[in-house]
Amino acid sequence: MVAALLSDLATEIIIPVCAVIGILFSLIQWALVSRVKLTPDRNGPSPNNKNGFNDSLIEEEEGVNDHNVVAKCAEIQNAISEGATSFLFTEYQYVGIFMVVFAILIFLFLGSVEGFSTKTQQCTYDVHRMCKPALATALFSTVSFLLGAITSVLSGFLGMKIATYANARTTLEARKSVGKAFIIAFRSGAVMGFLLAANGLLVLYLTINLFKLYYGDDWEGLFEAITGYGLGGSSMALFGRVGGGIYTKAADVGADLVGKVERNIPEDDPRNPAVIADNVGDNVGDIAGMGSDLFGSYAESSCAALVVASISSFGINHEFTAMCYPLLVSSIGIIVCLITTLFATDFYEIKAVKDIEPSLKNQLIISTVLMTIGIAIVSFIALPSSFTIYNFGVQKVVHNWQLFLCVCVGLWAGLIIGFVTEYYTSNAYSPVQDVADSCRTGAATNVIFGLALGYKSVIIPIFAIAISIFVSFSFAAMYGIAVAALGMLSTIATGLAIDAYGPISDNAGGIAEMAGMSHRIRERTDALDAAGNTTAAIGKGFAIGSAALVSLALFGAFVSRAGIQVVDVLTPKVFIGLIVGAMLPYWFSAMTMKSVGSAALKMVEEVRRQFNTIPGLMEGLTKPDYATCVKISTDASIKEMIPPGALVMLTPLIVGTFFGVETLSGVLAGSLVSGVQVAISASNTGGAWDNAKKYIEAGASEHARTLGPKGSEPHKAAVIGDTIGDPLKDTSGPSLNILIKLMAVESLVFAPFFAAHGGLLFKL
Repeated sequence: MVAALLSDLATEIIIPVCAVIGILFSLIQWALVSRVKLTPDRNGPSPNNKNGFNDSLIEEEEGVNDHNVVAKCAEIQNAISEGATSFLFTEYQYVGIFMVVFAILIFLFLGSVEGFSTKTQQCTYDVHRMCKPALATALFSTVSFLLGAITSVLSGFLGMKIATYANARTTLEARKSVGKAFIIAFRSGAVMGFLLAANGLLVLYLTINLFKLYYGDDWEGLFEAITGYGLGGSSMALFGRVGGGIYTKAADVGADLVGKVERNIPEDDPRNPAVIADNVGDNVGDIAGMGSDLFGSYAESSCAALVVASISSFGINHEFTAMCYPLLVSSIGIIVCLITTLFATDFYEIKAVKDIEPSLKNQLIISTVLMTIGIAIVSFIALPSSFTIYNFGVQKVVHNWQLFLCVCVGLWAGLIIGFVTEYYTSNAYSPVQDVADSCRTGAATNVIFGLALGYKSVIIPIFAIAISIFVSFSFAAMYGIAVAALGMLSTIATGLAIDAYGPISDNAGGIAEMAGMSHRIRERTDALDAAGNTTAAIGKGFAIGSAALVSLALFGAFVSRAGIQVVDVLTPKVFIGLIVGAMLPYWFSAMTMKSVGSAALKMVEEVRRQFNTIPGLMEGLTKPDYATCVKISTDASIKEMIPPGALVMLTPLIVGTFFGVETLSGVLAGSLVSGVQVAISASNTGGAWDNAKKYIEAGASEHARTLGPKGSEPHKAAVIGDTIGDPLKDTSGPSLNILIKLMAVESLVFAPFFAAHGGLLFKL
């Protein structure tokens, strides 16, 4: 076997340097965003003429007082930022308690494997060598769990802070041109994307190096302890996604039903009491929740790859560079995404509304093409020409070009899933236009068409995932699947930038409406928002696709660690697990949907009460009581996020302890298979209903004008469809990908305990 071209020293320099470059790049983007001032400029507009735009403001053309508008935007932005910060602090207090309790559980369960002994033990895979005691694994797994959890919380929180910092600035730039507004929204998304990708990589790399000081040559124990990092990341993401999703949709549904349907006032009208809660929700659900979610996926796919590699020739021969292959792929990903981002902000200029969506799509294509070249370079310099990969008890010989193909399959499958999602959720294509057309005959046909679209949109992504699983497993067993997942997530910085851009544009539109800006500005922010809606759906597609691959890789690692020779579906122990596992996504979705429904009920009642009892509210003479609506959303989401979270976190513990590892392997397989289908269909159905409504509202084509205008019967039917789709696309759908990953990584972390002491009921 020929050694890798890249030296260990070079690897030790490249990974942290790429992470630091990512962090610096995000700080530069943030500095550029902060150049837009939120204080009225007394000296008139700056003579800046970048990109050939003349910066005359729409306000000046129309003779509106500029200073009042800027001050109003700043005031609304503060209200949104305060609401989001106070919600996240409340959420993190509850989540912090959970974090401590679960960390103690990890330590007790894993420490008890060898009866809290401090003696060295035989290694699990290589019985001729001695490894560090189980108590050390318990302690280090607990530490890495806490590190993963804190990094995840930080990723979500920083993302939210950046989004609330940028939303009003995007609104103010929209007065100059749509291109200026796009650049501010996109740069702000990039700040979040790069901070998250770089932080995730840096913390993981530093953790590995610190743990190595104790573990020395025992890489098997070292990387087993590192899996706690993925568990910490995903368990925080679960609460962030579910809590944030319930918050945002309770406010959204309440604001839409009473405001648009009953009172016939526009979206984001300042007279609507739920309007601030709705805009806060965009930040805590779509930004903080999404950030934690993708960080969790990234951490887990890295952990799954490292665990499998540690018991392959990389780990056995202590080849540090080859061992760090997953981290090197992520490092190159940061550099590739940096170049890709410059295409949107510096190399290519947006002059009209029609340029927005192509520019965002080009981000995906450019990053995928460049990443393919990046992966080729890394695969050929960081890997030996041939090596062996652990494959359920035997070592399989693999070549570096095969591993390159595994990563590429995941990367390109992600792009395919992204484009299929776009086809089914963008109102530029026939599926959404058909859904909009079905609104002619009322809400019922709209719901039927939307559901059918969601089910149909599952077909191609599942084939894409199936092909990538088959190809990567054939080449490099479970390690192949883990690096395929990593390939899908390698352009995470660009994916997150596109994703965060959506809610920022949505908020910008809300601020324009509340500040009473001209309809031309609102048209620009609406165009930014419609493109953002589609890209958000693409982001969810990526998250679900990568979750499927990640959880399968973790499943493989769990089966190896738990010492299961073969998972036989025909044995009753496994089959009962399979059928119960397949039911879990439905149980989980039922909980989250009902939570949104009951929270929205309270919100609707409060909004109605204010409209009916506050004199002069409809006439715009008095201000509504925004704070009560924010409180309703906060209280509901904190209370309601606990049962679904408990379902996901406790299932593997209960099944593993009482029914054993075979039944648990069935549960994991069942939840993976059904969870992916439910998640894709829920996300796409909701996205299609939302864009069908926007298609009618925009009235951009002859067909759309026959269905409109706002307030027409077809439009009201579309609003009902959109309202039903809200919890599907923003609460249940995106949370399901965390369910399938989290159960798998939790099972892997607790595998030593389940293998030693699990299956109590079958031992009676």
